[in-house]
Amino acid sequence: MLITFEGIEGSGKTTQIELLYNHLKEKGYEVIKTREPGGTTFGEALRRIFLHENLNILPLSELLVFMAMRAQHVEELIMPALKDGKVVLCDRFVDASYAYQGYGRGIDLGIIETLNRLVTKGIRPNLTILLDCTVNKGLKRKAAFNNVMDRFEKEDIAFHQRIKDAYLTLSKEEPKRFLVIDGRKSIENIEIIIRKNVENLLKNYGI
Repeated sequence: MLITFEGIEGSGKTTQIELLYNHLKEKGYEVIKTREPGGTTFGEALRRIFLHENLNILPLSELLVFMAMRAQHVEELIMPALKDGKVVLCDRFVDASYAYQGYGRGIDLGIIETLNRLVTKGIRPNLTILLDCTVNKGLKRKAAFNNVMDRFEKEDIAFHQRIKDAYLTLSKEEPKRFLVIDGRKSIENIEIIIRKNVENLLKNYGI
């Protein structure tokens, strides 16, 4: 079972994935929590350079680096965990490439689709939880918790608005896979919604 979390910067993904991870562990599920970019030793090493160094990175180079990290992530961590029947919670996955490098950077979505199929070996999320909040609210949250902003967080408002709009477009294209939650709700209310939907999903799959 693969459950992914998506949303703009500061949408609350990290908080909610941690809460769900702890809840499922307490329920006795075998669960793994991971993230993109990163997730493996290779990916985390690239993440440190890629997000935080002051580098001039072309959009296509950015996409290809992300895909390299995803290929390693799928092969080394996600695929083995799924084969073992574990629940995998991933902070960002394939949809982030469409949102950030596609709608955000302007790379052709067909190219991203082809690369995603190649590196994921056909693995798709069973459920994608999209935390939807306004750009201003998300960036304010980020600024409150982070002293140093990464390359993406430093982008202008228009870029972040494109990402937000992209996620909503993606969710409308696959409404059965996406669970869209209003990010204005309290942390507690969002947690309850996520728990209920995930527990129903696990039950439906006989897990």
